[in-house]
Amino acid sequence: MMSFLSRLLGTQPDPKDALRPLWHRTVLLAREPEWYLDCGVPDTVEGRYDMITTVLSVVLLRMEREEALVAPSVRLTELFVDDMDGQLREQGIGDPALGKHMGRMVSAMGGRLGAFREAFAAGGPALDDAISRNIGLAEGASPSALAARVAALARQLEDVSADQLLAGEIVR
Repeated sequence: MMSFLSRLLGTQPDPKDALRPLWHRTVLLAREPEWYLDCGVPDTVEGRYDMITTVLSVVLLRMEREEALVAPSVRLTELFVDDMDGQLREQGIGDPALGKHMGRMVSAMGGRLGAFREAFAAGGPALDDAISRNIGLAEGASPSALAARVAALARQLEDVSADQLLAGEIVR
């Protein structure tokens, strides 16, 4: 009870604050122009959402592999939800429709995470297939370029320590 009151009154830091550097770095990675210029992701609101959820999925999959990162991965996901809530409100979506929109966005994020988890486990062309099913690409774009870049990010994250990851120290 005291912990709740302390957070409510602002006397204790929000546990999500420690994950903000990783969240901001995730968003910056998703905004890299190469996703849009080289990989066929449309530079639209939907395309940017696709890339944020794609990069976040790869980061979360990396976090799943270490017990110490499982609880922080929940807080990182909460930051995603908070950010998407704010983005929808900025677009003028009010409380009556907000829950429905958020439900669809969180469901899409969960579906993407599951698809990528399965694809990385299966290897081979499975990532191309997961991208084809889950990411909207520009007319005529092949999923292979995006799959190669997503796989490269996943390999890069394998070499990032837990402390570096939590600090958002992901160098591209």
